[in-house]
Amino acid sequence: MKEVTGTEFSRRRLFALAGAAGVLLARRPLLGDETGIVPTMINAAAKAKIVQRPLRRNITVLEGSGGNIAVLTGRDGKLLVDAGFSVSRPTVSGALSSISPDPIRHLINTHWHVDHTDGNAWLHEAGASITAHQNTRKRLSVATRVEGWSYTFPPAPAGALPTKVFATETEMRWNETRILMKYYGPAHTDSDISVNFTDADVLHAGDTLWNGVYPFIDYSTGGSIDGSIRAAEANVAAITGATIVIPGHGPVASRSDVVEFRDMLVTIREKVAALKKQGRSMDEAVAAKPTAPFDAKWGQFLITPAMFTTLVYVGV
Repeated sequence: MKEVTGTEFSRRRLFALAGAAGVLLARRPLLGDETGIVPTMINAAAKAKIVQRPLRRNITVLEGSGGNIAVLTGRDGKLLVDAGFSVSRPTVSGALSSISPDPIRHLINTHWHVDHTDGNAWLHEAGASITAHQNTRKRLSVATRVEGWSYTFPPAPAGALPTKVFATETEMRWNETRILMKYYGPAHTDSDISVNFTDADVLHAGDTLWNGVYPFIDYSTGGSIDGSIRAAEANVAAITGATIVIPGHGPVASRSDVVEFRDMLVTIREKVAALKKQGRSMDEAVAAKPTAPFDAKWGQFLITPAMFTTLVYVGV
């Protein structure tokens, strides 16, 4: 299995991934198109090609069904990190079968959002027990509103709920690999965890890292710009130049990518906070274009520069 690093992935791959995720490049400072962001993502995931990216020590990334899915193979069976959308089941199943014949045995959710948990039910039916932070189970157990998406998610079926939950950190050994899971505290949501394959030096950061694109911040379920920055700082502290980092969205990352993401968040927060302190309204802050130096790289995906400015403005 060829080992790859984050630097081997180009911006061209990022835009290809944007197409696979099926999110329209926004023409206005709102999410999605007239059908709404959630139906748009689901419809696109049903058509998306699943791309496999082998990393190291029997770890592979599957791109194309919502958030990035990590797969660890071996005699204990397959362990997945994140589940993507359920409409991608045929293509994800095919990709899993092509990686190895090992049965599906375990699933870890990095947080509760639909593009990372919608596949929980079918993976559980296929044989996976599910581990997540306690707030992931809490959010999936009840109807949950995400105002930023103008969408209320119904309670998940019983089989989709995590059966093992934790508060701060936990670890397990699977396929001769130590897996350390840590809660960030409220960050992108109030349920985000990191999943560290310590022996392989591979970290799945979930949606605390969007590589090369502005992130969504879910204030409805405990997220904030300050929490997102704290999580980014934690990621920088947890890795070295040799670590492979799997983001929630975007291509596999290196340490320099993680540092750049942290610095982008900090700089834009400072600019937006200064505008708000001056008494600028949200519309005036958006018009001032505080994200302009970053837009060519970071503003070409799901979250537009205007939308990201409003997300930061709300939290400062």
